[in-house]
Amino acid sequence: MNTITVFPLRRLGALLLALLLAGCASLVRTPYSEPDLKVPSTWQHTSDGKPVATAPWWQAFGDTQLNALVDEVLAHNADLAAAGIKLKRAQLNTGLTEDAFMPALGASAGNNLSKSLKGDGTVTRSYSATATLSWEADLWGKLASTRDAAQWEALASEQDKANTALSLIGSTAKLYWQIAYLNQRLSLAAQSIAYSENTLTLAQRKFAAGAVTRLDVLQAEQDLASQRASQSQLIQQREEARTAFALLFDGPPHKDFTEPSTLPAGTLPGIAADLPASLLAQRPDLRAAELRLRSTLASGDATRLSYYPSLSLTGSLGSSSDKLRDVLSNPVAALASELALPFLQQREMRLKTGVAQADYQLAVIQFRQAFYTALGDVENALSARTQNVQQGQWLAQSLANAAAAEKINAARYRAGAIPLQTWLDSQEKRRSAESALAENRYNQLTSQITVNLALGGSMAND
Repeated sequence: MNTITVFPLRRLGALLLALLLAGCASLVRTPYSEPDLKVPSTWQHTSDGKPVATAPWWQAFGDTQLNALVDEVLAHNADLAAAGIKLKRAQLNTGLTEDAFMPALGASAGNNLSKSLKGDGTVTRSYSATATLSWEADLWGKLASTRDAAQWEALASEQDKANTALSLIGSTAKLYWQIAYLNQRLSLAAQSIAYSENTLTLAQRKFAAGAVTRLDVLQAEQDLASQRASQSQLIQQREEARTAFALLFDGPPHKDFTEPSTLPAGTLPGIAADLPASLLAQRPDLRAAELRLRSTLASGDATRLSYYPSLSLTGSLGSSSDKLRDVLSNPVAALASELALPFLQQREMRLKTGVAQADYQLAVIQFRQAFYTALGDVENALSARTQNVQQGQWLAQSLANAAAAEKINAARYRAGAIPLQTWLDSQEKRRSAESALAENRYNQLTSQITVNLALGGSMAND
């Protein structure tokens, strides 16, 4: 005779709970593996191997006013303040995910007034108060994955803020030197205008003496007008640079400071020899990209695990409720009624999990692209720095030759040996050489800044 064993509800619920908990061990979060990257051992364009300053990179220029302006812009810039608020928001979101692990306490109160339908005027008033306590067991690690995703995102937001600060320092230095460059160009323009005025006066005197035709006067006037037009263009460029610089400080488009009149001369700050490509790991934008890659992976796990059964433990205590007594007398049976079974939604689970996996694969590709773009940034910056220094040497020689030729033609024109246009052409070549040399110096400074930015703010080989 076969015997059929009947399990009491309490034992059946306990068995189900044991099976659920046993399944937890087989559902682990997806381990993170770094994307496969091809990292060169050295750069194509080598550094100069000169001594490297250990202080913050912008201080290597030796400009105390620039140092003070950088400190000020870091304290007042609106973009940096916004990045700080985004970081705070991400940290608060992390706190919300942490709260999911804690029991949730709630309370409610009410009163009810009823009147008898028998017509005897009987009025009944009742009061109730209830306190509830609920907690979801993280059986499969869904809550932990959600928390991890929020934590990675908060860390990424922290790197976003660091990247904003790094870019802001670079913009401050570049605009500072741009104003210096334009002031230097305007100084050269003023000298050129004065020189052209003297040339016009000389041509007018020679014309009055009958030594030259009116053509010389017209050519001299045309040259002077051209110089004044160029000066006006430079003034406008400086005004735009001043406005852009002032806006960095989250204020009106005017910044009171002593503008540098010329670009600094001398040797650029050094770059350590044999910089490893691993320095890119300190770039905050790449750090943020990798942290978001981890966040995407954790979010995918949370999506996948959300379709596994969830177990909520809930109890209540009230003046008109016996629910808590039921939980205490038969906890497993009471708790089993709160077991959700979302894994029955197979199609939705498969589609959403596939979307999460696609998001992660896309994030891997984007991170790899960002890394190789960063490699290209460094290569281009090192090359530009090297080429600008070499160009500066040739441009200095070009200016010396142009100035010597212009001086010879000035003497020859005064002696009546050459037409005025020949001398004017020599003046233009000398002015062009002066402008090119000043622009090259500005390019040297900006390429130095770009190298620092491309390497994440460090020129040293740590």
